[in-house]
Amino acid sequence: MTLMRTFLGAAASLALTAGAALADPAIIFDLGGKFDKSFNEAAFNGATKWAEETGGAFREIELQSEAQREQALRRFAENGNNPIVMAGFAFASALEAVAPDFPDTKFVIIDMVVDQPNVRSVVFNEHEGSYLVGVMAAKASESGTVGFIGGMDIPLISKFACGYVQGVKATNADATVIQNMTGTTPAAWNDPVKGGELTKAQISQGADVVYAAAGGTGIGVLQTAADEGILSIGVDSNQNHLHPGKVLTSMLKRVDVAVYNAFTDGVDLETGFSVLGLANDGVGYALDDNNMPLVDDEMKAAVEAAKAGIIAGDIKVHDYMSDESCPVM
Repeated sequence: MTLMRTFLGAAASLALTAGAALADPAIIFDLGGKFDKSFNEAAFNGATKWAEETGGAFREIELQSEAQREQALRRFAENGNNPIVMAGFAFASALEAVAPDFPDTKFVIIDMVVDQPNVRSVVFNEHEGSYLVGVMAAKASESGTVGFIGGMDIPLISKFACGYVQGVKATNADATVIQNMTGTTPAAWNDPVKGGELTKAQISQGADVVYAAAGGTGIGVLQTAADEGILSIGVDSNQNHLHPGKVLTSMLKRVDVAVYNAFTDGVDLETGFSVLGLANDGVGYALDDNNMPLVDDEMKAAVEAAKAGIIAGDIKVHDYMSDESCPVM
């Protein structure tokens, strides 16, 4: 199987392989690259799993600038690729413009809702998974102060933060949660240096567990936490292996499942609104050999009880995006 290689310039990055087979699916990665060890990489893993299992081929592109979003969508649609998956909410306006021009092409956007008849909108209950890792953070903290570092300051990332704080406070009502966002532009997703600086600032205020929901910026958070001797929490992909014994857990957001399902459904995929949460394994927490020594029986029992309570409806985790407010912040 041959995959489209990442191209190096703006013009070259939008060139498509000549003679691409009709109905090959395609995926467009957001800024930060497909090997960001987080959101984009999870999307890539889902596409790769589909290709390995089916022997099929898919087309891909890594954006170099915001201006390429609509161009990339149109090029893939004109090339006959179907379905076309977009990894990230920032594709919404481009998709609104492109989807009506290609009514026979199926599009899938992750993390945003686009109301078009040929679009599947996939969103996640990140607040539920973040609640679980908040429970774990509160259990693991010795200082009673934990941190959250988000990427771009948008409601979606506040959704992570709110769920996390709810989990922390439900476990230790007296805990302090320090929160910082990295920035207000897309550059906030790919600034590991700033992530490290924010981590050090939170450590100086007493934080001994820090949760990063910041894409590539989070790599700097996890690295600095490990260097400074505190625990971190990864996001989207399982990041426990990046610093074995130093990453308490990772909040899993199964972007890989969303991409895998879209490619598997192919041109016949059902459009509309799709939600992945705890009940259908769309979010969760990571437990493996890399973090097993950090998770004792009491902590595991607490997080599993919280998971069961959320699925049963006994624990209500407020969704920040429902009203852009958080009852515990």
